[in-house]
Amino acid sequence: MGKQTPLYDKHVVMGAKMVDFGGWEMPLRYGSQIDEHHQVRNDAGMFDVSHMSVVDFTGPDTRAFFRKLFANNVDRLQTAGKALYTCMLNEAGGVLDDLIVYFMDENWFRVVFNAATHDKDLAWVTEQVKSFDVEIAEPSNISMIAVQGPNARDKVCSVYDEPIRSTIADLAPFTGVQIDELFVSRTGYTGEDGFEIILPDNKVNDLWRSLYGVGVKPIGLGARDSLRLEAGMNLYGSDMDETTSPLESGLGWTVAKEPEDRDYIGRDALEKLRGEGASKKFVGLILEEKGVLRNHQKIFVNGLESGEITSGGFSPSLGKSIAFARVAKETAGTCKVEIRGKQVTATVVKLPFVRNGKAVQH
Repeated sequence: MGKQTPLYDKHVVMGAKMVDFGGWEMPLRYGSQIDEHHQVRNDAGMFDVSHMSVVDFTGPDTRAFFRKLFANNVDRLQTAGKALYTCMLNEAGGVLDDLIVYFMDENWFRVVFNAATHDKDLAWVTEQVKSFDVEIAEPSNISMIAVQGPNARDKVCSVYDEPIRSTIADLAPFTGVQIDELFVSRTGYTGEDGFEIILPDNKVNDLWRSLYGVGVKPIGLGARDSLRLEAGMNLYGSDMDETTSPLESGLGWTVAKEPEDRDYIGRDALEKLRGEGASKKFVGLILEEKGVLRNHQKIFVNGLESGEITSGGFSPSLGKSIAFARVAKETAGTCKVEIRGKQVTATVVKLPFVRNGKAVQH
């Protein structure tokens, strides 16, 4: 049996289909996955993301350590609570993980790692930190709920009294705030507005119940995946991993080129790849025929193999199948995808597919 979050019993009582996800027993769906998807796009839904790894880095060398550890530049973080999305690379420029780092003060940064990479990430940072005056600690007995959708923030605010309500109501995008034992950030993984809330285990069931009481419905991993796919958000282990660089994964924007003398791990490999020119690029696909795009399906252009799908599935918002793909850099216009031995036509587009709840016109 996998690990269970403090909300496990709630999921079971609410009729969730539970599945293994990175060693955790998590809800795949509570009913219709498509209905859950539309609930988030049109109103508000809540996700149990307590399996995510929250790690605090403290000490006088923390900023200097992160300058070396991350591909994005933490010197962009100067305002308390401000967050930065970045990749953590190996020496070959491969992606060890993608993550969010929060600047709380000069001696305290908070990082949220992916659940499935917890052990690998902690082993890596523990090895790299040895020459820096930094302490690494994982807060114990905490849970996390993500509330997403156009009405998410208003509904979260409605379950809190002052001064919490006014504090989080004014929170800027990609910013977090610590209020006593509560940490709230205006971040998410759906392309919609909302909050991610970290709180003590013994308070999470009450919050879940309160949110449900104001019409925030529970959402499973299935809809979370279709939402992030529409929003053009990568999934670690599918769209990038240790063998692929950010430049080949649509994440070049997370790699800070300046300052030129910042010696972060993986920089030499990325600079070499830039100089040579990456042979692959990361694109979106919209299937123009019947069928469903799935991970690892092969892509062909003029009869020659061009690449493969990294993430694929049905888009409830578009009513079509969509995918991310890593393809030859000259791939454009249309391509063929091999589905069960048959080649079907797909249109090559820029990501995302959906923005602010509406289909992007490509």
